[in-house]
Amino acid sequence: MQFGIFGVGDVARDPVSGRTPSEHDRIKAVVEYAKLAEEVGLDVFAIGEHHNPPFVPSSPTTLLGYVAARTERILLSTSTTLITTNDPVKIAEDYAMLQHLADGRVDLMMGRGNTGPVYPWFGQDIRDGIALAVEKYALLRRLWREDVVDWSGKFRTPLQSFTSTPRPLEGTPPFVWHASIRSPEIAEQAAYYGDGFFHNNLFWPKEHIQRLVGLYRRRFEHYGHGPADQAIVGLAAHLFVRKNSQEAIREFRPYFDNSQAYGHGPSLEDTMAQTAVLVGSPQQVIDRVLTYREYAGGDYQRQLFNVDGIGVPHKTVLQQIEMLGEIVPVLRKEFAVGRPAHVPGAPTHASLQAAARAQVTSHSEEAAR
Repeated sequence: MQFGIFGVGDVARDPVSGRTPSEHDRIKAVVEYAKLAEEVGLDVFAIGEHHNPPFVPSSPTTLLGYVAARTERILLSTSTTLITTNDPVKIAEDYAMLQHLADGRVDLMMGRGNTGPVYPWFGQDIRDGIALAVEKYALLRRLWREDVVDWSGKFRTPLQSFTSTPRPLEGTPPFVWHASIRSPEIAEQAAYYGDGFFHNNLFWPKEHIQRLVGLYRRRFEHYGHGPADQAIVGLAAHLFVRKNSQEAIREFRPYFDNSQAYGHGPSLEDTMAQTAVLVGSPQQVIDRVLTYREYAGGDYQRQLFNVDGIGVPHKTVLQQIEMLGEIVPVLRKEFAVGRPAHVPGAPTHASLQAAARAQVTSHSEEAAR
């Protein structure tokens, strides 16, 4: 099972100090978080894509390419890549290039985004969101898997004898997670292709997540990719941890209450009870995360934590990552208990290559019979 951190790169005022970091400060801080995540033994670092204030990561591949040059082991991902407003040709090229630079340490999370005005900025209509996601991803898969592509569709000009370059590293495209918090069509899309499904469950109760992840699992099996418990599932949580729960809640409360995402709604306590906002001691965090098997409908493959943003100061974020480095080994051990042997781990470049080689061998053996 993979554990890591993710962020959206928001520039927010610290309600305690009154300070608002600059865009430059936030970009440099995100790089530092990625490096520290690797140092403390986390598996994944993911950054979102946004094209509007107060967010800075408008070019996640640029940022991740920079991080790739300064890390050696950690897997680099997105949270998310906007399949709706990006050109599939550019996605194919950018992430294949990043894959080469990072020696395969790359996957990506496809999403429609949650900011309506972005659509017209890139010449699209938000009312076409699902159709855009379906058509553009179908093209992206072909661009990565076929050396020469002829294609026509509704949302871009046709392609004739087109080859996307560079080709995926060693002929193996990056693994794709489809991210959604409310759309059964996206769960269906992930299941159809046998890709991963990631639910960013920060704002939703358990029952909602169970329904959507359960749909994905059932449809994964329906399409012949394996039994439902072998489907590839990822979940998210918002983390703030201190040595004891009283200290954690007291320190986090002003950030929660003044946040554009959380503030002026249900209380911190109600939100913690109903969603994946984790505020407490290390043991409380461990105990709560272990219950996420219920959210995921069984054992799952990836757990990401949001530890920065909403004005939390840089020094505090670094402390959160360090404490997460102490929590994750316990989670690894506990999640391994009783995990069925047939439930796969999270895909990596190496595991995808091994699966492809095994498939070739199987086909060769069948042909020889």
